This record gives sequence, structure tokens and C-alpha cells, in this order.
Amino acid sequence: MLQLSAKAKKYLTLGAKALGVFLFMAIVAYFSLRGYFLNKAIEKVQQKLLSKYNTELRVQEAGFTGFAAVELKGIQLIPQNKDTLLVVNNFALSIKFWYALLADVRVNSVSIQHGYLQLTKKNGVKNFDQFFQKKADSNLTEQKDLSANKSREEINYAEVLYNLISKVLNKVPNELEIANFSMKGVDEDLFVDFNIQHLVYSNGSLSSNMFVNSNAMQQHWQLNGQARPSERKADLQFVRVDSGRVMLPYLPERFKLLAGFGSARLVVNNISFDDDELQIDGLASIKSFMVNHPKISSKDVVIDAVDFNYVYKVGANYISLDSASTVNFNGFLFHPFIRFQNAPDTIFHLVVKSDKMPAQTFIDALPEGLFSHIKGMEATGNFSYRLDFKYNENNPNDLVFESVLDKEQFKITKYGAANLSKLNADFVYVPMENGRPMRPILVGVENPTYTSLDLISPLLKKTVLTTEDPSFYWHRGFVTEAFRQSIVKNIRTGKFKRGASTISMQLMKNVFLTREKTMARKLEEILLVYILENNYISSKDRMFEVYLNIIEWGPNVYGIGEASQFYFQKAPANLSLSESLFLATIIPGPKHFMWRFGKDGAAKPYLEKTYRYLSTKMIVRGLIIPEDTIGLTHQISITGAAKQYIIKSDTLVNDTLIERELQLIENHEAVGDED
Repeated sequence: MLQLSAKAKKYLTLGAKALGVFLFMAIVAYFSLRGYFLNKAIEKVQQKLLSKYNTELRVQEAGFTGFAAVELKGIQLIPQNKDTLLVVNNFALSIKFWYALLADVRVNSVSIQHGYLQLTKKNGVKNFDQFFQKKADSNLTEQKDLSANKSREEINYAEVLYNLISKVLNKVPNELEIANFSMKGVDEDLFVDFNIQHLVYSNGSLSSNMFVNSNAMQQHWQLNGQARPSERKADLQFVRVDSGRVMLPYLPERFKLLAGFGSARLVVNNISFDDDELQIDGLASIKSFMVNHPKISSKDVVIDAVDFNYVYKVGANYISLDSASTVNFNGFLFHPFIRFQNAPDTIFHLVVKSDKMPAQTFIDALPEGLFSHIKGMEATGNFSYRLDFKYNENNPNDLVFESVLDKEQFKITKYGAANLSKLNADFVYVPMENGRPMRPILVGVENPTYTSLDLISPLLKKTVLTTEDPSFYWHRGFVTEAFRQSIVKNIRTGKFKRGASTISMQLMKNVFLTREKTMARKLEEILLVYILENNYISSKDRMFEVYLNIIEWGPNVYGIGEASQFYFQKAPANLSLSESLFLATIIPGPKHFMWRFGKDGAAKPYLEKTYRYLSTKMIVRGLIIPEDTIGLTHQISITGAAKQYIIKSDTLVNDTLIERELQLIENHEAVGDED
């Protein structure tokens, strides 16, 4: 064993004594001066808030209550000439002292007793907007230069995010207690108040009681569970204690949106960083979810249960929801994959896959209130589904859109509210306008204006197919390429300018659904069209015949039989190419036909270009021959009852509306266009 000399022992003893004296003096200085430095720090914050944000910070009392514990009393944050932003009667915080010596400040405990944080907007004045003011131009220039420099460097976003998450988790206190603290929001006459009556977090366990009040509701919420930041794990549950669902406040009054749920759960199983990739996985679930909004559905939409086993991955230049994730939606299982990358190209990729499953499982999983016309439907057989969508911002024309449903012995044994087979027999059609039923129309030979397909001019049929759905006789309800082109155009323009509605979809909307512009109606339309077309419930000829006999062609004019008389006083079989083009191009806006004519009653010159464009397309597609266009003119003779509308339309001429109508024609004409 190594023996120290007497001299060495003497130096070690002296060193230990010196260190002891230094630590003693440091502790004495700490206790002597810490109050001074605390007050100086508060003054510095007060000066900054006042000079930079025009906000006064008041602290009635500040001091230390333990070795490394600070207590502040009577805290107020008051913007000048605005509502008080923050009030805290008592705030206590203790840090982990030895970490602080290493310049790593970690919070041991936090206590907030009595007070509130309120964000208000009254008469257009907000009490918080001073904290979001734009910085001076010089600062903005510096920020732009800094961002430009960073963009030139290779930034590993996964590493940056992981470091940020780690820092945040390291700041989570071991102990947290909040008592009688409210978070309030006031938006003119609307208000919401989240009162945390008691929240305690200790040794990884969290429990709370919260009361929520707003203009329309009062509720009692609880958030409970386990959270262990050091282990990167959590399991939290959110419920309502009193009767009913957890209802989101403020939204009903502000946005006419009702939304709530029976319970929600969030589980984090893992947060790790390996091989330059951040991974977060766990479970999110929600029970008895309900939403109601006029744009979604006229009824409450209810989803019984959704379980989402998620695996998020973040790399140096991408973020993704991995395909290992699984969603159980009311018993219907599927695997989503979402990836967004920003280098070398900006690419968004979405894939949704379902395993093979009974068709009835899917039907039963459809949310109540969203598929009212399908509920009650019964089917046999199995199916699987795959959606693949990929968009490269640098190559938008290479957009990928694939929607594939593979079925196995699929058969409908019982219809729901929408009995699709009624298309094959006579039935009564009731048009709807602005939610009101119009006069009933018999779709059948007993109606004198009903016209069978073989008694309709071939030119009219060809022009309608050209403008509305060129590939109607070949597709099965949808035109994937039209959807793809619509998405590309809508992304390019930054707004919804072009749709991809087929004749099948228009027929479904008119006969079985309403014209309300809701998400529920559109989803039902898509699903019912698929069932109609892919189960060969009705022939294409029959569908086209019904379509031509029910669609609106003018004010209170329905069906081609009424239309040909209303405009030209002739039978549908005798329509010319010019007359057919006129009728086909007014389908997108049938009540606006009078805007095509000037004060002298003559058709406007712009129609010449439209008719030539469409007739050329028809020649290219082999629908007509050049000789059919002999005598083609936009100047047609309106001899029927429609003539009185033209005379009255002098004051209705509006070039903006004409341009809008032409846009509608172009959009409809592009559906299924393969040229």
C-alpha cells in the first residue's frame, strides 16, 4: 500500500482546511447576498417588461424560505391601460442546488396558490398582444441572415428535437402543486374559465380536479395518471366527473362547433435517439367522441372508440408516422403512413392500408350521424383497401394518387336507407332547393315529358358526356386521373378551383342524398357510388337516362323533355349540335342561362369560342365528324318559355358571373378528360 510522507499529509490537511474555509465563506456569502441578488433579478425583469412590453410587474414580497427555495407573494402582471394579465398570491420554487453549481438549473418543486391567468379581448383591445409585436427591421434582417446561414448548414432536426425534449423533461419538477388557480379567456361577450381547484404531481403520480365554466356550460374535469420524465414514460387519462361527455368550451358560441368525448388517454412508452433518428411511440385513445357542425353533418357524428398505436420517427430532414402504427376505428383496423421531408426535395407522402376483413366490419364501423343512408346495410364477403398519395413540390405533375379496393365475394344482402335498386324501376324524384322540396317528378314512362335514352338526340348525349363525364361508360364511378389532376391544380392555385364529380356522383347526390354542402353528404356520396357502380346494381344506360331526366336545366325545369320544350319547343330527338352545346354547357349553372344573352337578345360572342373548343374535342374523340359542325353557331333561336327570361335579363348582365360560369364549364369538362 502506498504510504504518504508526513510532508504530503501536511499539505493535504492544509488543502482540505482551505477548501473547507472556501466552502464556508461561499455559503456565508450565499446566505448573506442571495436576497440582494434576488431583488436585483426581479428589478431587471421589471425594467425589461416595462420598457419592452409596456407591462408592469409587481411583487409584494420576495425571499428565500430554505437552502434553495424562493417564495414570491402578491405577483401581478399588468399591461398599461389593459386588463390584468396575471395574478398569483403565492408562488414557491425550489431548485436542485448541486445541479445549479454545475450551471444546470433543475426544478425540484413548484407551488402556485390562488390566482389567475387571463387573456382578454374587449372592444378589439387584447391584453396580451404587446408580447407578440414585430421586432424592429434591423432585428428582422439579422434573423433572416441567421436563418440563411443555418439553411446552408446541415441541421439534424432529429437531434435538435431530441435535445429540446430532453431539456424540457429535465425541467419538469419532482413535485408540483397548484391550488385554486384559474386560466381565463374573454373574447368580447364570450368567456371560458378553467379553474384548477387542485392539481398535485408527486413521485410520478398526477391527480387533479378542474371546474370549467363558459357561456353555455359548466363541467367538472379530472386529469390523472403517471408521468416519469426521467424514464421518458407517461400514462395520462382525462375524464369528466359529472354526467355527460367532456365538452370543449367556447367553440359552440364562437364557431357553432360542438365537440366532446367520454374519456381520453395518452400513453408514451418510449422516447429514444439512435442512429440519428428520434423515435416516439405509445398509445392515444378516445372513447365516445362526438362532433356537430353544420359543415360536417346535420346530425351529431358519434365515434364509439378510436385506439391509435403510434410510432413517430424524426430524421435529419424528415418527420413521419411509421407504417408500424395502427388505428382501430370502431373495430375497423388500418395502418397509416405519413412522411414529410424537406430535402433534397420537399415531399409529402401518405399511405393507408387495411388488412383483409369482413365487409360487415367496415359497415358497422361507420360513424353514427355521418353515414345515415348506409346504416342498416348488410353485406357478406371480405375486402382490403390501399390509398397511396405522394406529392413532390418540385415535380407537381408527377403526383401519385392511387386508391385500390380489393374485394372477395362481396355482396349486399340488405340495403340501408338508400335503396340503390330503385334506379331500375319507376320512382318519384323530389328536387331540393335551398333545403326546400320542389314539385315531385315521376321518373317513368307515365310522365309525358320523360324521355327514354333512345329518343334523345345522340348529339345531346355526346355533348353532355363531353362536358360532364367523358369516360362515364368506362369508369366505375370515379376517375382517378381526374382526381389527380384536380389535386395538382388546387395545390398550384392554393385554393379549391376544380373538382372531379362524375355523372354517377351527381346522380347519387340528386336521387338519394341532399344538396347540403356537408362532409357527411360527400362521404356518403362517394361510398354509395362505389357500391352502385362496382356491384353492377344498375346499367350505365339506365343511369344516364335517369340523369338526363332529373337534372335541372333552368328555373323549375327538370329533365331533358321539359328543357327542350322550354328553350326550343321541340322534342329531345330533334336537338341540333348548337342547341345541344347550349344545353350541355348550362348544366353547371342552369338558372344563369340568361346571362349568355345581351340586351338585344342575341347570344354573347364569347360562346363562339366555347362551342368551337368543345366541338373540336368531340371530333378528336370520334364522337362527331367535321361535317356535323356545318352550320354550328352560338347564335341560337330561343322560342320557348325561356324567351321571357332573356327579355328580363337586361339588368342582370354581369361579366364577373359570366367568367365564373365559364370556369364551372371548364372544371366539369375536365372530369375524366384523357386527352
